[in-house]
Amino acid sequence: MIFPSQLKPNKIKEFLLKICTLAAERLFLSSLVLMFISLLFGLAIFYKYNILPQKLEPELETEVIKFQEDIYQKILETWESRGEKFEEARTKEYTDPFKP
Repeated sequence: MIFPSQLKPNKIKEFLLKICTLAAERLFLSSLVLMFISLLFGLAIFYKYNILPQKLEPELETEVIKFQEDIYQKILETWESRGEKFEEARTKEYTDPFKP
């Protein structure tokens, strides 16, 4: 196992330089390898986000959702009361504390 204290910047630099020169010498092969890697990556993403969700799609329940009119009316009442409070605050005139 290689520990970070054993890595030397010069060796890392030489290794990356060797990889770059090999890729430049064999440009066609390296471009094919990179295209193959990108193809695999794209297929993995397509499989994860398109194929798997279709396989794991849950069955829909046939239970009907009821609209609860009483809860809706309560919400409307609170919205109306808030609207009235805002209108009162808008029309209220305050005295100027800086006038004598």
